[in-house]
This record gives sequence, C-alpha cells and structure tokens, in this order.
Amino acid sequence: MHPVLEAAAPDGFALWPVALVEPYGFLPLSGELTPYEVGTALMSIAAYNDPAAGSGRPADPLGSFLHGLLTAEDALAPGGMRVTDSSTGAAFLPGCCNGLEEWRDWCEVLDGGGSAGFGHDPDAYAERFGGTVRLTADTGRGDGPVIEVPVSELRRLLEGAERDLAAFLALADGWASRYLPGHAAPVRSALAHALGMPESAASPPLP
Repeated sequence: MHPVLEAAAPDGFALWPVALVEPYGFLPLSGELTPYEVGTALMSIAAYNDPAAGSGRPADPLGSFLHGLLTAEDALAPGGMRVTDSSTGAAFLPGCCNGLEEWRDWCEVLDGGGSAGFGHDPDAYAERFGGTVRLTADTGRGDGPVIEVPVSELRRLLEGAERDLAAFLALADGWASRYLPGHAAPVRSALAHALGMPESAASPPLP
C-alpha cells in the first residue's frame, strides 16, 4: 500500500524545478523522492486547487500560482492509496474525485462501518468480511481484479502508508524552505491539510 498523487502535466512550468513524469499518472509519495519529484508533487497539488482561488490573487507569478492552495478552506490532493497484490500483480487504484485527504476512510473499513468507496471510473470499493478485507478494483466490471487482505495485514500496511505521508511532508518542508523561502510556513500548513495530516507531521523528529 502506497499513498499516490495524481500528477499534473509539467509542460511549460518554470516557477521551480520539476520532474518529467507521466501526466495524470500516479506519483508515490514518501521520504525518498528527489527534489524535482517533490517539486512536481507541489506543482500538482497547487494546480489542482487553483480553481479555489478567489479575489485578491497576487500579481507576481509565484504568488498567483500558490494563491488557490494557500487560501482554500479545504485544500485537496487528487489520488489516494494504491494497493498491489505482490503475488498476482493485481492493483487497486483510487478513482476519479478521490483525494489523499480522505485516506482515513480506510479506518472506516477496518474499525467503522466495514466498507468505503474510493472514487469512480474505476469504482474502487473496499469491504470487510470478518477477518478479511476485499478490495474490488472496479465494481462496475464483473471481471475486474479483486484483492483479499487479512485485516491485521491491511492495518499494518495502512500504518506504513501513514509513515510515508509523514516522511513526504517532512521532505517537502525542507524543500519549501529551499525553493519557496517566502512561502514555506503557509505551504507546510496547506500541504498537511491537503494530505489529511497534522501539521506537526511536516517536522522531522528531533534526534
């Protein structure tokens, strides 16, 4: 299980360095990303939240691009959790309109109502049956992949994915201090909100 972000097309973007990734493909988030990949992640999240920008957009290109992300009441990050069956290669991917800020819906599967949907096209759905969670990659397809995971294993995987998000936030905090020194603090707060994480997770632990 890995937290993945839907990447935006980097064509023509020049406000900070970005990696050349497949547009609208999934970028796994962790503390292992290169600075260019972190730049792509931040660009993608800021671009996704740009329609939320209201009045008072700054005139400078950098401030204008970040305005939506930094002023949105509910910043979002398109993507979710990708689960891959290592034995078969089958993959469970987040669908359209699912966001990483909703990752705690997996807790509803484990300890709440026992089921949750994760977007559409594909219609990704997870449901608990006793000690097993069944992940249906697309409920709209009768022949779509299905992955079954023991509850205890899925809980372990989710804890690992949460650590990946925290490690990415810590990495992005250092990145913002280097590339966006005038916006580092609000960017840290906005990213944490968009990923459904406490802002304290953006700070690496003291030695």
